[in-house]
Amino acid sequence: MRRACSVRLLAEVLILVLLLSGCATTTSATGDDASISTRVKIALLNDPQVGALRLDARTFQGVVTLSGTVRSQAEVDQAIAAARKINGVRDVKSELRITNPRS
Repeated sequence: MRRACSVRLLAEVLILVLLLSGCATTTSATGDDASISTRVKIALLNDPQVGALRLDARTFQGVVTLSGTVRSQAEVDQAIAAARKINGVRDVKSELRITNPRS
């Protein structure tokens, strides 16, 4: 009887450890995404070509999505290039809109 309880307790502990390790992976990925977004935003702010623009960066599973308004395709390209330089970025998607500054 005592041995059966010990085996059951061991099995329950093993299942609990496996379940918690899966949660840690999900939390870690979310934390990494937030960190990547922050580093991309800092890189954009520090870039002389796009730093003055109001751009946003969101990250999901290492894929950064840039949004906001720029004045030219060159600024789109520069923002994408700056984001790609950040460690952990797997891909960059652009939702940047080009506006005519004379409008």
